[in-house]
Amino acid sequence: QVQLVESGGGLVQAGGSLRLSCAASGSSFSSYAMGWFRQAPGKERQFVCAIDWSGGSRYYTDSVKGRFVISRDNAKNTVYLQMNSLKPEDAAAYFCAARVSSGLKTDVREYNYWGQGTQVTVSS
Repeated sequence: QVQLVESGGGLVQAGGSLRLSCAASGSSFSSYAMGWFRQAPGKERQFVCAIDWSGGSRYYTDSVKGRFVISRDNAKNTVYLQMNSLKPEDAAAYFCAARVSSGLKTDVREYNYWGQGTQVTVSS
């Protein structure tokens, strides 16, 4: 079992930055691919980005390319999401997820464990 706890959300003005963290329990974190998803009210949960177990491969949805950076520190069992140049449309609850199998996937069904989410609000 893996438990994921997100933190770092909050209120930021458009154009500002936030860094989200996702702390994982368990000894197998370093073998998992990790992803970030977001969900706005009334909408489906959407893929944001993913990183492989080593941090050597990353994948981003088009709308965040060049603004968001996913990274991980396996020694700290933590994955990060640095969000820059935030826009009002980035506002959502952000969730981290762990995938036991290898590969960077965008489908929520490909992930085995989920955090409880952290809210990001962007004011215009």
